Amino acid sequence: MELKNQLKVWRAKQDITQGDLALEVGLSRQSINSIERGIYVPSVISAMKLAAFFKTTVEDIFYFEEEK
Repeated sequence: MELKNQLKVWRAKQDITQGDLALEVGLSRQSINSIERGIYVPSVISAMKLAAFFKTTVEDIFYFEEEK
């Protein structure tokens, strides 16, 4: 299984930049970029902070996809 995310979609819905989101949740802009690109898997705490910012659940942003 591979962890995927819809962080970019959620960010676009709020019309917020990677930098602004990073400031709000205490991460770097580079971390947000790496999460969106699937290069970096955030800690549980960071994932929960992201979900709290968007007023949603972690599962709405992050999900598993079966590997092909």
